[in-house]
Amino acid sequence: MRSLLLILMLTSSLLVAGQSRTPLPDDIHPVELTAQQRPIPYPYLREHDVIWTTTLWKTIDSRELFNQFFYFPDDEFITFGKKALAYIIWDAVVAGEIPIYEDDNMYIALDNEQFVKRYTKADTILLEIGYDEDDNELYETVIRPRHFEGQEVLEYALREAWYIERRDTKMDSRRLALAPLMERYRELGAGQEAIYLGVLPLFWIPMQHPAVRTLLVRHNAYIDGNMAAVPSWDWVFVNQHYNAYTTRESNVYDRSIKDYLTGLDVIMESQEIESKVFEMGEEMWDY
Repeated sequence: MRSLLLILMLTSSLLVAGQSRTPLPDDIHPVELTAQQRPIPYPYLREHDVIWTTTLWKTIDSRELFNQFFYFPDDEFITFGKKALAYIIWDAVVAGEIPIYEDDNMYIALDNEQFVKRYTKADTILLEIGYDEDDNELYETVIRPRHFEGQEVLEYALREAWYIERRDTKMDSRRLALAPLMERYRELGAGQEAIYLGVLPLFWIPMQHPAVRTLLVRHNAYIDGNMAAVPSWDWVFVNQHYNAYTTRESNVYDRSIKDYLTGLDVIMESQEIESKVFEMGEEMWDY
C-alpha cells in the first residue's frame, strides 16, 4: 500500500512539474522534444565497398525562393529565440560548442575564442565632420564596434561526397563541410579604405562531426507548411532539402568551374557535372 501511495505521489509531482512549464509567447505548448533529439548515425562504410566516389562543391543561395528558410527568421528577439541558420552556427562558435576550420578540407583548425575576438574587433574609421575656416575637410577618428550580422549571410558553400557502394550499387551522398559566405574586406589601417576581397567563406564547419550534427538536429528549420512538424536542420542536410548549384568537382588541377570558363558556360558546365553524377548512378543498374 505504501509503495502504491509513493508511486502516486511521484507521478503527481512529475505531472505538476510538467504543467508548470509554460510555452513561449508564440507557442501553444512547451517545445521540449527538440532539445532532446539525437542525430541518426550514418551507416558504416568500408573502404573496400566504395567502388566510385567524387566530391562536389556547391552554393546554396538563400535569395532563391525555395531556399528562403535558410535566411529567416532573421531576428531571434522578435521570434522568441527562433533563429536563422547563420545565428545558430555563430552562437555555437562563440560558445565553443563546434569546431571551425579555415579550409574546406578541415586541415587548418581555428581557435574559436581567438577567431571571435578577431572578427568582432572594433574598427577605427575616419569620419568627415565638416570644414575649417580655409575650407579644408575636417575628420574625427571614431571607434566603431563590430558585431556578427547574420542578415549578411546570403549564401552557403557546401562540400559533398557522392559515392556508390558495392553491396547495393546505389548512389548516395554525405555533406562534409559547410561555410557561411560573406563579403570580406582587408583592412589597411586608419585612414585607408579597405580592399574588397569578394564573397568568401567566413569559416568551415565539419558536417559529420558529432557536435555539429547534434547542434543541427536540435534546431528547427522553419520551412513554410505544417508548423507542428517542423524538421531539424540535420534533416534538411541529410535529405538535401534545398536547391544548390555546383561550382566545382574534384579534379587533378584543383580548380573550380570559374577558373576555366566564364559567363553562360559556367552554368552549362555546372549542369553537365550534375547530370554526369546522376547518370553514373543510373548506369549502375544497366545490365
